[in-house]
Amino acid sequence: MNDDLTEIKTFAKKCLDGDITGHDYFHVNRVAQLATRLYVADHAIPNKHAIFIIQIAAYLHDTIDEKVTDNISQRLTQIHNLKTIQALSSHDCENIFDTIQNMSFSKNIKHQHHLSVEGQYVQDADRIEALGAIGIARAFAYGGKHDNPIYDPRIPVMELTSHDQYRTKRETTINHFYEKLFTLEDLMNTSSGKKLAHQRTKFMRNFVNEFLAEWNLKD
Repeated sequence: MNDDLTEIKTFAKKCLDGDITGHDYFHVNRVAQLATRLYVADHAIPNKHAIFIIQIAAYLHDTIDEKVTDNISQRLTQIHNLKTIQALSSHDCENIFDTIQNMSFSKNIKHQHHLSVEGQYVQDADRIEALGAIGIARAFAYGGKHDNPIYDPRIPVMELTSHDQYRTKRETTINHFYEKLFTLEDLMNTSSGKKLAHQRTKFMRNFVNEFLAEWNLKD
């Protein structure tokens, strides 16, 4: 088994090059490193092959995201054709493809898809990336790219009920914290993920509280 990630990283860089919404190569690289850290923290004797699968899925997860590409089926074919993927067992391939196709927040609004252990660490790491200081920066980058106002008290916070609603609703970036980001802490799968999500959510809540105080000119 060759645990070289060079081909996977090169493919991810090519697919995500130029993204300015927070779904760039730097993001997937952080997800790969964070997912590995979470997995190692929870396992006294980490399985090296499990870490390899975690990292492959982490680097590939946004290459097929609808926010990044308008031809998901083509991207999936390209991933299938990577030599690194072809060298894996059918079980590992199914694990990776199940993870990257079903881990997103929007795919789990109505029903939670049960991921493998490896997939759960990638999903937790990706969601933690939406929290804390990095999460705040990514939220405003995405909102600005999509012409969402920073905040408008006339636009109510909505309860998310479907994928289509999530993608098409009118929102502000501050509303996005309440509609999605503050809910992620309760959706974590892993022990280490829950701890870190709690820390980053606390930081983010303090930021939003300060933002609203300044918006309303409160000392």
